[in-house]
Amino acid sequence: MQKIETRVLTTHVPLPLAERVDQWAERHDRSRGWVMKQALSSWIAQEEERDRLTHEALADVDAGRVIDHQAIQAWADSLSTDKPLPAPR
Repeated sequence: MQKIETRVLTTHVPLPLAERVDQWAERHDRSRGWVMKQALSSWIAQEEERDRLTHEALADVDAGRVIDHQAIQAWADSLSTDKPLPAPR
């Protein structure tokens, strides 16, 4: 098994958050460090996906692949009626 190099990161967190981390770790029989690594990994993945989607959306705008605001508004307004419009494309 390959050993991965690590580095210690420190930060100050509000006491209520630290207590929640400790409680979660204890309830699930995990270390605080394990919980923090999982949380940080999940947050980074979420932010990377958000960044990817933002760049994708901006590329669509640059390429003119947009939907008119009025079409979206009409569709949204129709959702609460008996005959909702199909989603604009």
